[in-house]
Amino acid sequence: MNKKIWLGLFTIYLIWGSTYLAIRFAIASIPPYLMASLRFVIAGTILFIWRWLAGDARPTKRQIFWAGIVGLFLIVGGNGSVTWAEQRIVSSVAALMIGTEPLWIVLLDSFNPRMPKPDWKSILGVGVGFIGVIFLVSPSWANLGIQNIDLIGALVGILAAFLWAIGTIIARDAELPKSPLLSTSIEMLVGSVVLLIFGTVSGEWSRLDLSTITAKSLFGLGYLIAFGSLVAFSVYLWLLRNAPTSLVMTYAYVTPIVAIILGFFLGGEELTWRILVSASLIIGSVVMINASNRMQKPLITLPVSSGSIGED
Repeated sequence: MNKKIWLGLFTIYLIWGSTYLAIRFAIASIPPYLMASLRFVIAGTILFIWRWLAGDARPTKRQIFWAGIVGLFLIVGGNGSVTWAEQRIVSSVAALMIGTEPLWIVLLDSFNPRMPKPDWKSILGVGVGFIGVIFLVSPSWANLGIQNIDLIGALVGILAAFLWAIGTIIARDAELPKSPLLSTSIEMLVGSVVLLIFGTVSGEWSRLDLSTITAKSLFGLGYLIAFGSLVAFSVYLWLLRNAPTSLVMTYAYVTPIVAIILGFFLGGEELTWRILVSASLIIGSVVMINASNRMQKPLITLPVSSGSIGED
């Protein structure tokens, strides 16, 4: 296989797997909603100017409207929620919570009469995945003297995956700009405004002290803008044009593993047998879902931490 394809795969594995830890670094001294708003207004502006100079067709009002709606679910609901959740849970756990997104898509599609009903592999995959989640966050571990994972943080992480799944489904049929990069820029810009409102309403400005922002937080923010929101997505689109979709979709299995490894080695996060078992169940469930008959054309959906669109 072409070496460029393998290099591209390695790039998205590493970058999207590392964005969860980058978020944790960024919000260590920058309030989460304000950090996410700044991230997306910068990345969205860069993308918009790039595509405008590249001569992309000017979006219609209807396309801008639907891109904005998708942005509310993906950027605000998905990315904003997981960014907030990482105040309470470590990056490896956040990555596993986001790993449930394909499970939610299967469940939501099962209520759509235009979509094929899930086969036994999909149903089994959903069941196994949620068993993995329950195994990870169950409060009963405290009875055995094992430290619990923050339940609120985990639930907000799951909410992020659920809202991202809704946004992905809307994006499949919505009238969006033909250029994925232009569409993403609009989603980011709309999302950044709403995230700014959330940050303001929740009192984050009073918690923001520029003198206490650390170099690690600035590195995390810069990494999310340059690599998580720009480089990796450009590589991803190139891969979709030059590699089999089923191969590109392997990022869904690999990025949580990368997030766990990096969280352990670079973030000092605890790597417990409970996390490993849960990771095996959740990642295994995604493999089963993508291998099912209904997913012969795998669902193209990006990790929440990337802040990019999901499309079919």
